[in-house]
Amino acid sequence: MRIRRISLQHFRNIAFASLELTGERQFLSGANGQGKSNLIEAAGFITALRSFRTADPKLLIAHGQPEASLVCEVEHERRGPTTLTIKLRSGAKEVWADQERVTRLADHLGHFPTVVLSSQDQQLIRGSPGGRRRWLDLTLAAMDPGYLNALQGYHRALAERNSLLKKGGAADQLLAFEYPLAEYGVALMAARTAGLKILADDLTRAYAEIAGSAEPAGFAYAPDFAGEGTAALLARFASGRARDGQARTTLTGPHRDDFDFTLQERAAKDFASEGQQRSLVLSLRLAQAAYFQRRSGVGPTLLADDVLGELDPDRRRRFWAAVPAGTQVVATGTEPPAGGPEAESWQIFMVAAGRFEPNVAR
Repeated sequence: MRIRRISLQHFRNIAFASLELTGERQFLSGANGQGKSNLIEAAGFITALRSFRTADPKLLIAHGQPEASLVCEVEHERRGPTTLTIKLRSGAKEVWADQERVTRLADHLGHFPTVVLSSQDQQLIRGSPGGRRRWLDLTLAAMDPGYLNALQGYHRALAERNSLLKKGGAADQLLAFEYPLAEYGVALMAARTAGLKILADDLTRAYAEIAGSAEPAGFAYAPDFAGEGTAALLARFASGRARDGQARTTLTGPHRDDFDFTLQERAAKDFASEGQQRSLVLSLRLAQAAYFQRRSGVGPTLLADDVLGELDPDRRRRFWAAVPAGTQVVATGTEPPAGGPEAESWQIFMVAAGRFEPNVAR
């Protein structure tokens, strides 16, 4: 898939912009805080109708405006030329694919894959389990409506059980929500196990290309509950009611899962160097792109937000060698690409105060 035009209105600091994208590589150049990342955020929004920067869509609407709008014209391997129109209002989204209204998120997921590479990605290795869970949930849910349904069902039941725990609910009241909590929880753990196994194979291949090293990279899944089956998880919820009641929250379940990045079967957050960690997160995004293409049959657009300039020349060369041929890459940075054979292949836009101007001098 390639984005051929993107138009925004009242999206964060962008009052209005319409960019026609030609070729496979576009570069948004400008000082920090001018709107480059906002456009990357908008382009990535089309995949799962979520931002990679915030869980609150109200923050995407310019201050003082009632709504924001996003229009993307894409070339699509399966659907042909397609126009996506998205309107954001406080507490509401409206989505059209061409002239057809999309009324269920499940009908949209998996059709328009993008992958965002962010300068904050190393926090996936170093940061909290919650960040890693969010990445894994977004990756799996973006291509699997069944996973999204299980995730939503699990968190609905979890919220209800936690509410009862705060009120001192009786055992029979808690049990009513423990049944769906266990059923959805087992489905999530099984899907996470399978998904991480598939992603690990692509991570290993991408890391070998980018790092130039044969040391195996992968994941170590650390589910919070190690038992098997719905009955076992139900029993754990039952046995933990007294403890959960004291804590006023559910202390066991997939909402506390984690996974580690590994190099040579050792935790990367503890043993990997800065360069190895940087190569790992780049490899992770390429593995995510490969997963999206395998599941959807559509090649994702890569959205590189302020990451390419941080790479040394050798790692940059290896990164480009690892990107599948024909992949569209939209990147940002404070300076346009300079030096090397790839420098002449970019379509450049200069960005200032939410305005995007083609660099016609190149």
